[in-house]
Amino acid sequence: MNYLWAFVIGGLLCVIGQLLIDETKLTPARILTGYVIAGVILGGLGIYPYLINLAGAGASVPLSGFGNLLAEGIRKEVDANGLLGILTGGMRAASGGITAALLFGLLAAVLFRTQARE
Repeated sequence: MNYLWAFVIGGLLCVIGQLLIDETKLTPARILTGYVIAGVILGGLGIYPYLINLAGAGASVPLSGFGNLLAEGIRKEVDANGLLGILTGGMRAASGGITAALLFGLLAAVLFRTQARE
């Protein structure tokens, strides 16, 4: 059942994104930013963790999961260090994923050559 819920919830998030691309004049960048902000809001309200418990990676891997990670990191840092946690919590919580993305991007740039499009 875990795989089914991950597929259903993750697929639903993708369908919503595709509908926003097809049916609105929003750019993909605005849609992606909206997903992150929605994750922050739902995480800050305590709703998104229930979705992650239900769907696992189907809810934690999309960009809304990144927004939830930022909100959770900020909440923990504020509890531990006061208002300074607002500035440090999100990056501390997401630093592993951000570092991995940078390193994989660097590795791809070193190993592969780009070609001009015609």
